[in-house]
Amino acid sequence: MPWASLFPRPLWGRPSVKAVITAGVLVTTFWNLRRFLNPSEVSGEAPNHTEPLVVLVWEWPSKQVPNISGDICHDLYGIEGCWLTMERQLLGRADVVVFPHARLQPGRDRLPKERPPGQNWVWVSLESPSNTKALAGWNQTFNWVMTYRRDSDIFIPYGKLVPNQSATVNIPMKTNLVSWVISNYHRTQKRAEIYKNLSRYLHVNIYGKANKKPLCKDCLLPTTSKSKFYLAFENSIHQDYITEKLWRNSLMAGTVPVVLGPTRANYEQFIPADSFIHINDFGSLAELATFLKTMNSSRYQQFFTWQKRYSVKLYTDWRERICTICTAYPSLPRGRVYPNLESWFNT
Repeated sequence: MPWASLFPRPLWGRPSVKAVITAGVLVTTFWNLRRFLNPSEVSGEAPNHTEPLVVLVWEWPSKQVPNISGDICHDLYGIEGCWLTMERQLLGRADVVVFPHARLQPGRDRLPKERPPGQNWVWVSLESPSNTKALAGWNQTFNWVMTYRRDSDIFIPYGKLVPNQSATVNIPMKTNLVSWVISNYHRTQKRAEIYKNLSRYLHVNIYGKANKKPLCKDCLLPTTSKSKFYLAFENSIHQDYITEKLWRNSLMAGTVPVVLGPTRANYEQFIPADSFIHINDFGSLAELATFLKTMNSSRYQQFFTWQKRYSVKLYTDWRERICTICTAYPSLPRGRVYPNLESWFNT
C-alpha cells in the first residue's frame, strides 16, 4: 500500500490536525503489523521458516554422489528442518545454493544467470590457499564461505575432539618408531625437506602411493597404530589448516603426532598442548630425533592423557557438512557479498 494513501486529505488545502493524527495512528499500526508479520524484513534477521530450509547443492563436492533423498539431515544427524537437493529446477525455491570450488568452472557459464531475492550463495572449499586456484573470477559472487578456517561463516573442520568422560587410555602395541603415509610427494614442499633431513637421524616407515606402498582404507589405521610416532605433515602451511593427517592417521590411530603445519598456538586451539609434538619445539631436527628415540615409557604415555576426556570425531561425509548450513543459518549475516574472495582466503 502506498504510504501517501494512508493520509486522508480534504478536497482542497492542507490536511486538518485531526486527519494528521488519524494518519499517524494508522501508520504506526501498519508498521507494527508489518514487524509482526515479517520481523526479518525490518530487523535484517533470518526469516522464520515454517517449511524446511531448502539447500540446493549445485554440484556435489566429491566424485561419488550419495543418496540425499528424504529427510537425511534429521535421519542421519538429528538436524531438523533441512532439505538437501541437487535438482536445479528448484533454484527458485532454494534458500541456499552451495558451490564447491573444486567443481566451479572458470567464468560464470555454469552458474545461475540470476539470483532469486533473499537467496544466499555459499562458496565451499577444504583445500588450502596453496592448492586453490582461479579465485579472482569469483568476486562479488558469494554471500558466505564454508571452509576449514575458524573465521569462516560456516566452519567445517576435518575433525575435532568431543567430550568423552571414559577415563581410560588405549595405546596400541608398538612395533616401530615413526611412520608416514604420503601420496603426493614433491621435493619442493616443506614436508619433503623436513623428512629428508630428519631421516638422517632415524628411520621412518613410509607408506602410500609415493613409496609404492598404498594402503587400503581399512589398512590405514592398523598400520599407523603400530608406530609410536606419526609424521602429521601438512602439504602447505596455513592458519587452521589441520587435516586428517592429524585427526585420523595419528590421534584416532593411537599414535603421537609430530606435526608440521601452523604454529603450536594454532594447534592448541584444536587439541591439548600435551597431545602432540611440534617440530618447532626443537632447535634442530637432530634434537627432535634424539627426543623421539630416547623417550621413556612414562613420558610417552603422558601424550595420551587426552583420551580420558575426549574422543576423535572425523568429518568425512559431505552430507553432514552441508547439513550444518541449516544449523548455522539463523545466525549468518544477511545482505553481504564477499567483494574479493581471493584476498579473504589468502589473508
